[in-house]
Amino acid sequence: MSSAQTHLGGRWRALPAIIAKLIKLLATVAITFLGLLIVTFIIGRVVPVDPVLAVVGDRASKSTYDAAYIALGLDKPLYEQFVIYLKDAMSGDLGTSVLTKKPITEDIARVFPATLELATAGIILGTLFGVPLGIWGAVRQGKLADQIIRVIGLVGYSAPIFWLGLLGLLIFYAKLGWVAGPGRIDIAYEYSVTQTTGLLLIDTAMQGQWDAFWNVLAHLALPASLLGYFSMAYISRMTRSFMLAELGQEYIIAARVKGVAEWRIIWVHALRNAAVPLITVIALSYAGLLEGSVLTETVFAWPGLGQYLTNSLQNADMNAVLGGTLVIGIIFVGLNLLSDLLYSVLDPRVRRRK
Repeated sequence: MSSAQTHLGGRWRALPAIIAKLIKLLATVAITFLGLLIVTFIIGRVVPVDPVLAVVGDRASKSTYDAAYIALGLDKPLYEQFVIYLKDAMSGDLGTSVLTKKPITEDIARVFPATLELATAGIILGTLFGVPLGIWGAVRQGKLADQIIRVIGLVGYSAPIFWLGLLGLLIFYAKLGWVAGPGRIDIAYEYSVTQTTGLLLIDTAMQGQWDAFWNVLAHLALPASLLGYFSMAYISRMTRSFMLAELGQEYIIAARVKGVAEWRIIWVHALRNAAVPLITVIALSYAGLLEGSVLTETVFAWPGLGQYLTNSLQNADMNAVLGGTLVIGIIFVGLNLLSDLLYSVLDPRVRRRK
C-alpha cells in the first residue's frame, strides 16, 4: 500500500471522530441558545411591567386592553407562549419595538455597528497596551515598575466608568479641546456619509471623505480610550498572572541554564504558553465591551446598542430589551466558541484531549 493510500485511510478513520466533535459542538450551541431563550422568556414574565399598557397606553379602554392582551398571546398558557416565542426567535422575529414601531431586528442591525466600532477600538487599545504592561509587570515583579502597573490597573477596574467619562469630557473636550464632544459624528458630516457597513471609520475612508473620517476619529478617541483603559486594566492583570505562572516553570529554568537569550525566553517561550488562556480573557473582555458599554454610550450620547437598551428600558419596551439581551447572549456564546477554536489551533494538547 502506498503512503498516499495510507494517509487517505487515516483520514477516513478520523472522520467519525470529526463528525462526533461537530455534533457535540452543535448540541452545545443549541442547548446554550435554548437556555438563553428560556432565561429571556422568564425575565419578560417576571419583570413588573405590563406589556399591554406599554402598547396601548394607560388611558386605553378595557375593550382595547383586552383586545391587545389577546393579540399579544398573553391569554394562552405559559408553555404555549414559550413555544410561540421560540418559533419567532428561531425565524429571526424578535417582535416589534413599542418605542420605534419597527422590528427589533432592524433596530439592532441599525445601532449595533456603532457599538461594534466603539468596542473594537477599545479592545484593540486594551490589548496593545495591556499585554506588554502585563509582561513587563511579571518580568519586574516586586519592582517599582510592577507597582506602578498594578496601581494603574487597580484604578482602571475600580473607578466608575461613567465618572471617568465625565472627567474625560471635562478635561479633554471642554478644557483642552483635544477631542470632539458627545455623539458619533458632527451634524455637518452626518448626512454626507453613506453608511454601507455602519462602521463610520470604514465608510468615510472608502468614500474618500477624509474630513468626515477625522471628525469620526475625534469623536471615537475619548470613549474608545476609556473602554481601552478599562479592558487594559483587566488584560494586564491577567497577563501578569499567566506570565508569572509560566516564568516559574521548569522549562524556563532549563532554557536559562542553556543560555537562551532572556528576550527569547519571555517573548517566545513563556508568552506562547501564556497566550492560550489569554485568548479567552481577551475574547470575554471584548464581549464585555460589546454589551457592557451602556454607561459609556449614555455619557457620550453614542447611538449604539447600550443606549438603545437604556432608552427601551426607560420606556418599558420589554420586547426591545429582551431582544437586545438575547443578541448579547449570542455574542458571548459566539466569542466563547471562537476562543475554544483558537485554543485548539495554538495548543495541540487541547486537540488531543477533545
